[in-house]
Amino acid sequence: MSEPIVLAFSGGLDTSFCVPWLAEAHGRPVVTVTVDTGGLDAASAAALAERSRQLGAVEHRLVEGREAFFERVLRFLIMGNVRRGQVYPLCVGAERGIQAQLVAEAARQLGSRTVAHGCTAAGNDQVRFEVALRTLAPDLEVLAPVRDQPRPRAAQVAYLEARGLPVPAFGVAYSVNRGLWGVTIGGRETLDSVEPIPESAWVLTRGAFDAPGEARPPRRLRLGFERGVPVTVDGEALAPVALIERVEEAAGVYGIGRGIHLGETILGIKGRVAFEAPAAEVLLTAHRELEKLTLTGRQQRVKETVAAVYGDLVHEGQHLEPVCRDIEALLLSSQARVTGEVRLLLRTGQLFVEGVSSPASLLAASRGVYGEAAGEWSAADARGFSRLAALPSMLWARMAGDAGPAAPVAPAAGGAAAVAVPPPEKAAV
Repeated sequence: MSEPIVLAFSGGLDTSFCVPWLAEAHGRPVVTVTVDTGGLDAASAAALAERSRQLGAVEHRLVEGREAFFERVLRFLIMGNVRRGQVYPLCVGAERGIQAQLVAEAARQLGSRTVAHGCTAAGNDQVRFEVALRTLAPDLEVLAPVRDQPRPRAAQVAYLEARGLPVPAFGVAYSVNRGLWGVTIGGRETLDSVEPIPESAWVLTRGAFDAPGEARPPRRLRLGFERGVPVTVDGEALAPVALIERVEEAAGVYGIGRGIHLGETILGIKGRVAFEAPAAEVLLTAHRELEKLTLTGRQQRVKETVAAVYGDLVHEGQHLEPVCRDIEALLLSSQARVTGEVRLLLRTGQLFVEGVSSPASLLAASRGVYGEAAGEWSAADARGFSRLAALPSMLWARMAGDAGPAAPVAPAAGGAAAVAVPPPEKAAV
């Protein structure tokens, strides 16, 4: 066999089109590589292998990547409570760097110097794949047929049909990506900011809101964490991948984690995508509440700042940037006491945190009881504290004289609001 082209293969329309096109255009055999970063059961994996064969690939490889994805990326997204735009938990994009690395390793094992992907010129994934590939394997040639020789999705369908080749189930209508952290769905409705996708296009939560509420009774769930890592469900110890899959199954039937994210793309334009992330919604919510019990306010504030930067870098395909290792070190340090259990109630369309417990509870550490008993201080201490807390505002008011604090005035001609500030000579010091 001549040197093959190694194609990162998801089985969707774009990568299905790439298999015969690469073979025809380059006259070389194509080997498909699917990196399992979640969402693949045995039946789905077998179907991918069969589709690859039908499309003309000479070999198909399934590479396990779930544990690597959790250890290198996902656990830090949990520790950082990372959600893009306060909504989207980076369901699928966070996987691309791991996938690129494992595809590059497969290419070297096969003796190939050429890898290919099915990303378009208009999306984020082209950047994520190629940043990772150029960093980890700059010696490899990268082919991107859908980007570099653009064809509308309808044209790709026609190309496959003309050759009697299989077309993915969603065909031209929707682009669906599934992984350990959830599902993303793009289609006609996500091209603007107005319409939701139809119920039939959802994957994990389809039909969750169709049945009457009483048809699906509420369910309680207990999640245990050790040093910021989820370790138990209802008291049962599970490895991280199995735990995430268990939580996804439990929460998906309630429609938890369904959303549509509108935000900035790597390319600088606005983009919109539907997503389903039942496990991410449950785990991020639970972890956030446990941190509130075990971290100081300043720890939380600083961690939020760097975690937001980390999320941006992962979203942009820059996970290999050295500063990510620095942020991960801070996140790991911050989780030293984030151990405990979170009790949750799952209802259709609602996730409710019922309670949190931890051996490192800062609430239990205090002799004071909020609103009830001081414990740590005296009434005189409280009176003095209140006076000192008011001091900056008192000085501002004093600067304004007897008229009280300066009142805002109408916006200036340039549109910026102006504030009337009294001249220093009127201050009564």
